[in-house]
Amino acid sequence: MTHQICVRHNFETAHRLPHLAGKCVNLHGHSWWAEVTVRAACLSDEQTVVEFGAFKKALRAFVDEHLDHGAMLGIDDPLASLLVAHGSKVYLFGEHPYARDLPYPTVEAVAVMLGRAAQSLLAGLPHAAGAAVARVKVTETHVNAAEFRPQAGATPATRPPVADTVSRRPRPGGHG
Repeated sequence: MTHQICVRHNFETAHRLPHLAGKCVNLHGHSWWAEVTVRAACLSDEQTVVEFGAFKKALRAFVDEHLDHGAMLGIDDPLASLLVAHGSKVYLFGEHPYARDLPYPTVEAVAVMLGRAAQSLLAGLPHAAGAAVARVKVTETHVNAAEFRPQAGATPATRPPVADTVSRRPRPGGHG
């Protein structure tokens, strides 16, 4: 038997994808939605996978502190230093711990990064034995979404390349 819970949170964040051709080379924002599923084979003594309130609070605090009303940029993006110099919140892909090996904030990379952050947050909370992040779905527009499904037991250093673990629902006419 498998048990799972799912939490959702939304945030407003800009990003830019200068490595892609098309309109996403421009700084632009989205109303993002993150949906994180945690799975365990058995429930804890408290009959939970992880307590909803504590997990939601931790996940939302991470998103609100690092992403909401800020910008996600690649470490080599020349706009990053300019925005930081002017007091803007910037989450740098290629630098921050959950995104060191992810050079650009594509929706696929955002799903991976949030999956890693969620797993780290889960580890710091009481949870059922073996509980782990099983799925992260990130929606950047009403028609664009990506899913990340970590392999059981994989750590960031042992996970397969991002391209092998991310699925995508494309939108005609571009990425964003």
